[in-house]
Amino acid sequence: MTEDTAPEGQQPPADHAARGSMRFQDPESTKPREPTLAEQRARQKAIAEEEEREAAQAEAERKAAGRRKVLIGSGVTVGLVGMVAAWYLVGVPNETTAVCTDANGVVVPDDNCDETYLTSHGGHYNAGTGFWILPLGGNAYGQYRYNYGGSGRIGSTVVGGSYTKPSGHTTVKTTSGKTVQRGGFGISGKSSSGS
Repeated sequence: MTEDTAPEGQQPPADHAARGSMRFQDPESTKPREPTLAEQRARQKAIAEEEEREAAQAEAERKAAGRRKVLIGSGVTVGLVGMVAAWYLVGVPNETTAVCTDANGVVVPDDNCDETYLTSHGGHYNAGTGFWILPLGGNAYGQYRYNYGGSGRIGSTVVGGSYTKPSGHTTVKTTSGKTVQRGGFGISGKSSSGS
C-alpha cells in the first residue's frame, strides 16, 4: 500500500518508505555489502597500476642517481686529466740538446756556436744562411750552427736532430750544459747564437 492508496486517516506501514524520501542506515548495525566481481577487479587493477607506477618511478630515480654519479665521476676524471696535463706542460718543460756543427755537419766545440765567443773573435751571424761566420785566418772562414736533438763526439758527423730551432716551451742546452734557449709557458728565451 502506498500513501496514494492508503485509506483516509491511516498512515502507510512504517517499513514502507514514501515516494521521494530517503532511508538512513544505522552505521552501528548496518553490515556493508560485498563488492561485486567488477568492483573487485577494478580495485585489483588500480592497485596493480599504482604498484607499477611506483616501481617505474623508483627505477627512474635509480637510473638518474647512476647517471649523476657517472657525470660526477667523469667530471672528476676530466679535471684530474686536465690538471696532470697542465702540470706536465708547465712543470716539466721539454728539453733538447744543441750540438755545434760546421757546414759539413761535423761536431765542433760549443764555443764555435757561442755568440759571445764568436763576436769577440770577429765573427758575425748571417741570417740568410743561418750560420755563424768566423774568420780562421787569411781568406778562410768557418761556418757554424747548432743541430737540435742530434748527438755525436767532436770530429764525428752529427747523428739525427734538426737544424730547425725548437719553439715554444722547449729548453735547449748544449752538451757542455750551457742553456741556449729557456722554455716554459710557451715563451722562448733569446738564443745565445742569435739564430
